[in-house]
Amino acid sequence: MSSWRSLLLRIGDKCPEYNSSDPREHIETCFGALRRELDHSEGELLTFILQCAEQLPHKIPLYGTVVGLLNLEKEEFVKKIVDSTQTNFQDALISGNCDRVRILMRFLTVLMCSKVLQPSSVVVTFESLLSSAATIVDEEKGNPSWQAQADFYVRCILSCLPWGGAELLEQAPEEIERVMVGIEAYLSIRKHVSDEGLSYFEADDENGGLEGTDFLEDLWNRIQILSSNGWKLDSVPKPHLSFEAQLVAGKSHDLNPISTPGLPDLPLSTVSEIIYGKLKHEAELKYPQRIRRLNIYPVHKAEDLQPIDQFVVEEYLLDVMFYFNGCRKECASFMVGLPVPFRYEYLMAETIFSQLLLLPQPPFKPMYYTLVIIDLCKALPGAFPAVVAGAVRALFERIADLDMECRTRLILWFSHHLSNFQFIWPWEEWAFVLDLPKWAPQRVFVQEVLEREVRLSYWEKIKQSVENAPGLEELLPPKGIPNFKYSTENESERTEEHSLSTELIKLVKARKTSREIISWVEETVLPAHNLEITLRVVIQTLLDIGSKSFTHLITILERYGQVIAKICPDEDSQVFLIEEICTYWKNNAQMTAMTIDRMMGYRLISNLAIVRWVFSPVNVNQFHTSDSPWEILRNAISKTYNRITDLRKEITSFKTSLASAEVTALKAKTDLEASESKLMLVDGEPALGENPVRMKRLRSYAEKAKEKEDSIRDNLEAKEALLVRALAENEALFLSLYKKFLAVLMDQLPEPSKAGKLMDLKSSHDAVDIAVDPEESSTMEIGDEDGKGKKRFHPFSALIPPPPPLNCRSSIDLSLLFSDTNGGNASVTYNVGEKEQWCLSTLGYVKAISRQYASEIWPIVEKIDEILAENAHPLFRRAVYSGLGRPLDGCC
Repeated sequence: MSSWRSLLLRIGDKCPEYNSSDPREHIETCFGALRRELDHSEGELLTFILQCAEQLPHKIPLYGTVVGLLNLEKEEFVKKIVDSTQTNFQDALISGNCDRVRILMRFLTVLMCSKVLQPSSVVVTFESLLSSAATIVDEEKGNPSWQAQADFYVRCILSCLPWGGAELLEQAPEEIERVMVGIEAYLSIRKHVSDEGLSYFEADDENGGLEGTDFLEDLWNRIQILSSNGWKLDSVPKPHLSFEAQLVAGKSHDLNPISTPGLPDLPLSTVSEIIYGKLKHEAELKYPQRIRRLNIYPVHKAEDLQPIDQFVVEEYLLDVMFYFNGCRKECASFMVGLPVPFRYEYLMAETIFSQLLLLPQPPFKPMYYTLVIIDLCKALPGAFPAVVAGAVRALFERIADLDMECRTRLILWFSHHLSNFQFIWPWEEWAFVLDLPKWAPQRVFVQEVLEREVRLSYWEKIKQSVENAPGLEELLPPKGIPNFKYSTENESERTEEHSLSTELIKLVKARKTSREIISWVEETVLPAHNLEITLRVVIQTLLDIGSKSFTHLITILERYGQVIAKICPDEDSQVFLIEEICTYWKNNAQMTAMTIDRMMGYRLISNLAIVRWVFSPVNVNQFHTSDSPWEILRNAISKTYNRITDLRKEITSFKTSLASAEVTALKAKTDLEASESKLMLVDGEPALGENPVRMKRLRSYAEKAKEKEDSIRDNLEAKEALLVRALAENEALFLSLYKKFLAVLMDQLPEPSKAGKLMDLKSSHDAVDIAVDPEESSTMEIGDEDGKGKKRFHPFSALIPPPPPLNCRSSIDLSLLFSDTNGGNASVTYNVGEKEQWCLSTLGYVKAISRQYASEIWPIVEKIDEILAENAHPLFRRAVYSGLGRPLDGCC
């Protein structure tokens, strides 16, 4: 890597490229290197500066100052930077690339601070976005269902002000005041955004959905506080101030007017509630709102930051996670070294957990956040592990209120996290869960974490990890050995079915084909035995042959899947097949789920059969005590959804290929016809057509091009037919699913007059007896971004020690990794009844499924409404509506 590239990348870091940590020296050194290189690599330098500004946005003030210094000597080059930035900004606006729009607006604002841009140009850009936002929410001229787009534009303006508000106030006070008045006017006409269905906690969902401030109102409040403080904040460096005397001599450039993308043109007067909901959902997918922050730690434990500093650090952290999502170690390194003069370990943990548990889904796969947390624990061994442990304890304390989807993610994350630290955790703190009912959420959480840990290790290892709380062995899953009905170990219990199984094993070892085994079943087994025995023998035996490893299972299914398909052709037999899988793997939930999932992939089991089995009485009875049936149901829905997603991608690819093939075929045909129409002399006489060799070649090209076009068109038609079939399967799946939910919930939910809200089901949950030292009592606050949340009793928070500074780099002492303990003095009782907890858990999964697959449910929402109209309980309707993000007025 050349020196100037390295200097640009490492500016502001503690690194060998720079001899000191003084930002002024970094800027001067980098500026000197760029100035020397400019005459040789202008194009590369321009591109690289823009890449650095976009992908290292927390360094934008440094890059802006460097560009400002270049503007003093290389005015034309800087004008190209401005033009390229505006072009990229305009392209991002049209394409809806939200992150790029936000970052480039910040860069333009910082260029204004360095005297590269006229303040009036930046204000005009702000006002253009503000005008577009106001038009969108106008009920007569715009389309209020796309308020998410308008909110995003206003958020971009507000999020730029910490970087340039002071300079705008100094250089263009009237213009910035006009922008502030415009923002206030917009906030007065937009609709308050409800977090109903997207809250981390059920209690917040019911009580805070329409109360408090939403994400944009909260940011506006923070900016107003910043304005009243004279635009002073600690989180945004101002390196341009050190060069102000030089920068004022540079020429300030202007920006061209910008344009925003159009909206779906649909008069609001003709829009039904369903169409409005579909448009709103589409807009929110394209323009996601700011995170709803999870304030885990009590105020006296977390950093005492100004509201705007808190917002800026969150922006830094989110930007780093976004741009380094494929480079976990670099991500952790940059997160640790943000350009702020204060500690932010707690805020960093809260931001990561907010993203990990973000609803409806996190921006990246949960595994990414898991790896980042692991790397941060290793980078800050004296600080971050204790902060993470405090977050786990705080979330565990409120696990009964945590959204079911968030609860599942937390279980998966926590078990994987512990697997990277030798499964060390003070389990004795949570030994009290053994005294709770089997359906208590805290007990179920510990049970599921241990079950997932066994999957990631082995049973004896996890048993050893809980030796400080030996009673927890009771919650460990059984050892995952198969339960083969026709084992030959006990000769005295051999039956005719054992003989059939042994004979089938011999046929498989002899590598008989599927057709031969099918003939053996139809000619030998079925005539002498009923269908149930035949199914049991064949399924159990094939499962046992494939039980040694996942590879063995795949081999058996690929080789003898046709046998299973032949004897299990309908839904009834497929339900029996699933039951036999569960019987064989009754001691191994992981293999049960994997086998069913793989068989669905091979089309041996339909998704409707899985839904029917999940809602069988044996599974319904454990909806609130085990994740196993839900895992299998999630896998079935996900596989159906993934088929549709894959087919849509393939269809898009084929359409692109077809368009190209049509152009190629048309050109080949045109060339051939042109050649055929030309006159040439043959034996002195004029004749049509060119040289026969060329004609033959052109005819061959045209035929091949036409064949390729026809082949692509045939493939496209086939994929479109498969998509129609997949969409029909998807529709049947969700209709069946909601009907099943309706049937089981109507039998269990109390009368609407007795339980109109979830809180009515768990009103007895308030009667929780926790014995703890009064001197150690503290509060945990979880709420919106403004920090105005509800105070919750948290017996462990006072025991979280303050972490050492962020620059601590010593090795991890695993014995101290999660050393905070509560002394074993907690005594908890859970007073929600089993029936009520079953209802709470099931309704939670209804909402989670509706929310996760809202994009596939909205196209069939009219048919879902027909199901909900069939005397559906208000709580069931509320769970579906909140998951889909529909208004709840009148649903309860």
